[in-house]
Amino acid sequence: MRIKVNKGNDVYDPTVHIYKKKVSLMVKGKRTGQGPKKAIVLLSGGLDSSTAAAVAKEQGYELYGLTVSYGQRHIKEVAAARAVGKALGLKAHFFSEIVLGKKGSALLDKGTKVPLDRRDDQIRSGEIPSTYVPARNLILLSIASYWAEVVGAEAIFTGFNVIDYSGYPDCSKEFAEQFERTLAIGTRTGREGCSPKVIAPLLKLDKAGIIKLGTRLKVPYKLTWSCYTGGKKACGRCDSCRLRLKGFEEAGLEDPIAYQGRQ
Repeated sequence: MRIKVNKGNDVYDPTVHIYKKKVSLMVKGKRTGQGPKKAIVLLSGGLDSSTAAAVAKEQGYELYGLTVSYGQRHIKEVAAARAVGKALGLKAHFFSEIVLGKKGSALLDKGTKVPLDRRDDQIRSGEIPSTYVPARNLILLSIASYWAEVVGAEAIFTGFNVIDYSGYPDCSKEFAEQFERTLAIGTRTGREGCSPKVIAPLLKLDKAGIIKLGTRLKVPYKLTWSCYTGGKKACGRCDSCRLRLKGFEEAGLEDPIAYQGRQ
């Protein structure tokens, strides 16, 4: 991948936009243990990924954010990711644009309706919902793996959790473990015995548990965006909104973002 350095501290590539401080774009090879430990944090702009990034920060990692635009229905979550990244003090933030087809998911195809007003038992039924994007996390982790080798990161943090796993097969512990094994055998750092770990710190937490953890870590939830519909305010009716609202209610906290029809 060809990288150009613009004036100032930004680094630019035709498909990847990097903001914040300029970083050395060189594959590090085998790590020497010198300097801070580094992590790529997959940052969608939502509640879960923001909390996972805060966990990485608490654990002492120097954070390199990755946000991917893949043709989703709206880009509000990308703007949210940028805001959250600034609040967390990322060392650098990589913005990648890729092209997926417009079919296969309600998040890609505006002609497919996003499910609304589903009951909790329907959301947790284990059925794969229409908002599933084929192989999305496989793709996102692959891009994260590229940047992990570039900056010499020891870990990739993702916001997989127990609620997502009920409907999304690429959010499971088994998936994360198998991808980590793939990195160990299919990358330069893997051959050198230092491929990054795939860390999903929220896997055993429900939404209320995630919110309590993030509140303790001072995650700026008012900057996050979870809604699938992308209006001026969150709809409060899609699965993501309903799970988020229920999580805040069970955590005994008020959701700081605005919802349609709510004061």
